Amino acid sequence: YGFHTGFDSDNSSGDFSEANHKVAEMLDLDPHQSNRTGKHNGETEIQENGIKRHRTSLPAPMFSRSDFSVWSILKKCIGLELSKITMPIVFNEPLSFLQRITEYMEHIYLINKACSHADPLERMQAVAAFAVSAVASQWERTGKPFNPLLGETYELTREDLGFRFISEQVSHHPPISAFYSEGLNKDFIFHGSIYPKLKFWGKSIEAEPRGTITLELLKHNEAYTWTNPTCCVHNVIIGKLWLEQYGMVEIVNHSTGDKCVLNFKPCGLFGKELHRVEGYIQDKNRKKLCVIYGKWTECLWCTDPTTYETYKKNEKRGGEQKKLKPSEDVIKSENDEADDMPEVQDTVQFIPGSKLLWRINCRPPNSSQMYNFTSFAVSLNELEKGMEAILAPTDCRLRPDIRNMENGNMDVASKEKERLEEKQRAARKERAKDEVEWHTRWFHQGTNPYTGTSDWLYSGGYFDRNFSDCPDIY
Repeated sequence: YGFHTGFDSDNSSGDFSEANHKVAEMLDLDPHQSNRTGKHNGETEIQENGIKRHRTSLPAPMFSRSDFSVWSILKKCIGLELSKITMPIVFNEPLSFLQRITEYMEHIYLINKACSHADPLERMQAVAAFAVSAVASQWERTGKPFNPLLGETYELTREDLGFRFISEQVSHHPPISAFYSEGLNKDFIFHGSIYPKLKFWGKSIEAEPRGTITLELLKHNEAYTWTNPTCCVHNVIIGKLWLEQYGMVEIVNHSTGDKCVLNFKPCGLFGKELHRVEGYIQDKNRKKLCVIYGKWTECLWCTDPTTYETYKKNEKRGGEQKKLKPSEDVIKSENDEADDMPEVQDTVQFIPGSKLLWRINCRPPNSSQMYNFTSFAVSLNELEKGMEAILAPTDCRLRPDIRNMENGNMDVASKEKERLEEKQRAARKERAKDEVEWHTRWFHQGTNPYTGTSDWLYSGGYFDRNFSDCPDIY
């Protein structure tokens, strides 16, 4: 990642129990995983300098999807709500959706940056970059995460990055995942609930992520809220799968009234707008303070509005001839599928004088054999000796279908997935028969204090590690 988190673990350890320290040691990842040499089978190593390294590859390579037709399953489902459809395991990636949410934290240095800035405009720029970086790990990730079982949880403590994170599947129909993360230095709180509404449109699957995301910067007494853009996977029937994010994302600073409006642009006819993000930050009087531009798959820049307008005008003047003759590789014949992935993917056009807000991390070299995971994602399902004694029994790492898939045992994984879903259905019927309501364990339904909308809020207590009344879901 090439950054220094600035956290001193001596300062942050005072408030945490010994049990939590053990977890921190086990889950502690070094940010420079990609420099690690040594074992290739995904085992952890201890370096001479005492910094713990986590695995840099999965135990088994990705299973080929080429022999399977999604269409045979999906043709029955056009226009339906996809959460009710069972997909074969081969279309999954070996992570639960709860672990996928944890990937928001990959670029946590942007939250640290926001905390450190005295100027509210610079804080908003860092928060905007964080909101964009949160969807960046999805680039080329066309495998579907496992639907979490009701009551499933996932925790991650990263002392090197200065945070701990807990999530819980709080509802099954509709599927709702709630999460809560806090800085180990008590400098921020990041929380939200996500309710992805999935729709199948014939050749694409669209996920509209309902639910509010809230970031509180405690030192500045500031709260920011936003909702993620819509995500769409194209060519689910034939051709190369590709992913697009689009829609307006509005980040509001509830303390100052500043607002950042980001437009994740749809791809467009010639793929000219593919992955592009463009927007601006305005103050409470709607005065534009800066313009933000870039791609969610690459980087994000900001510049002042005047420079941006001047540049755009010049580009229009000089760009007339170019428009008449689009480059050969983008022109589509009439026979081409309009939904095919555009060939053109030029990088971001830099405007002189712009400031870099964020750049994507390099993927590990073997990423394509590992479901296109980032280094951060590769480490999420790692289960080390002794960890089971400390984790909640509902933690994703203990889930047998995901574990077997990760190890390359696809048949066992598939049978386990069916068994777990059947067990969940039986438990639901039993509750209905006895008229017992399901009670969430770590989150409760409430109102977001900043937006006034319904939200799932952390009830606290998870890290006290009293797991005696956790449900038996595996």
